[in-house]
Amino acid sequence: MTTKTVFITGASSGIGAGCARKFAANGYRLILNGRNVEKLTTLKEELERDFKCEAFLLPFDVRNRQEAVDGVNALPEDWQAVDVLINNAGLVIGLDKEHEGDLDEWEVVIDTNVKGLLTMTRLLVPGMVARGVGHIINIGSIAGDGAYPGGSVYCATKAAVKALTDGLRIDLVDTPLRVSNIKPGMVETNFSVVRFRGDQVAADRCYQGFQPLTGEDVADTVYYVASAPAHVQIAEVLLMPTQQASATIVHKTGVI
Repeated sequence: MTTKTVFITGASSGIGAGCARKFAANGYRLILNGRNVEKLTTLKEELERDFKCEAFLLPFDVRNRQEAVDGVNALPEDWQAVDVLINNAGLVIGLDKEHEGDLDEWEVVIDTNVKGLLTMTRLLVPGMVARGVGHIINIGSIAGDGAYPGGSVYCATKAAVKALTDGLRIDLVDTPLRVSNIKPGMVETNFSVVRFRGDQVAADRCYQGFQPLTGEDVADTVYYVASAPAHVQIAEVLLMPTQQASATIVHKTGVI
């Protein structure tokens, strides 16, 4: 049986790295994309050591369309047939009110979360259609289900991920391809450090008093969705910590 290939954007840490480990442990080959070459290299070495996994590094910023085009076009022939695309690259910067935010920061968020996802989808899905096999798994968010204070732009990007996922599923309904949207609640990764512009103390405070999800928890769900029988399309999954009920309602204990 031919080993399947999974392409993961934003693979250097958090949910992306968790997905890399989960798929490597289950015999997939990996194309690892991200901006941090050092972290990607360390992850590749770990996967090769621990799982005897074949991994190919494709470092570029998904915001840069030309870099993405050049990177995908430069894939060796035996790496071009991607079976699973995990559009994971995403971020949020700040908790500003919509009328007070930084336009440059918003551009980074929108270009990564929306335009980057579209770029990778456009580059890789036609090959899946031509081969008659493929699964696109977009990492959305509970934030896409409704806005919350200080998060309107990020919430808008994740609402866009939902719309783009649903639209792609409709566009591909006459093919064997599957399209899924994974929507986590609070996950303890580097995500909040970026949101708080590098303030580790503020980021850590977000997760005090309850047990958040981990990147590995989300990766378990992503793998479950990808490994379902070919006739089963899990369109959408919302997963949260047990002590989280919505984007803004979290039960914390012992926190003042």
